[in-house]
Amino acid sequence: MALQQTIEPIFISEAEYLASEAESAVKHEYIGSQVHAMAGASYNHNCVAANMLRKFGNHLEGTPCAPFMADMKVRIGQDYVYPDVLVDCSKLSGSDSVSTSPVIIVEVLSRSTRKTDTTTKLLRYINLPSLQEYVMIEADIVSVQVLRRKNQWLPEYYFLGDVVTFEAIGLDLSVEAIYDRVDNPDIDEFRQPGYRA
Repeated sequence: MALQQTIEPIFISEAEYLASEAESAVKHEYIGSQVHAMAGASYNHNCVAANMLRKFGNHLEGTPCAPFMADMKVRIGQDYVYPDVLVDCSKLSGSDSVSTSPVIIVEVLSRSTRKTDTTTKLLRYINLPSLQEYVMIEADIVSVQVLRRKNQWLPEYYFLGDVVTFEAIGLDLSVEAIYDRVDNPDIDEFRQPGYRA
């Protein structure tokens, strides 16, 4: 019987994280003074994230708002995370690699990220004063959840046949467009002739 080895968490300072991250070939998130290496993403995950980036980018051309994907960190207090997609309207400069005022954050959920995206990150994101919408999109089934800042954070759920309104940037986007090129049982069935919801 093999012994299970427990890996102790590594705690470092914010300054140490920023210095090491600038030189690292692998991206790491920094949450609660702990460093977490980011795993690679699946085909479906990449398709959803790329679709969101492209749709946001096309819609936002000529505005001060810009979408970013994967390599732009968001600073939340002393924590740093890499959302799958974000929209920032604060006119970041060419040397910036950190957003402090995103208006939309999108996370594509997978088995390995779902717990963190729906708990740890959610609690941090909704405390960002600039954030208007936190979007969680499942990659392996069709399900889109949008948390919107009203008087309180309210969730709305979207499925095939629905249209999602991203109020922060005035964009309507069909769920089918979000899942363009994705290969999962829900969207595959939807593409079949004669499909009925």
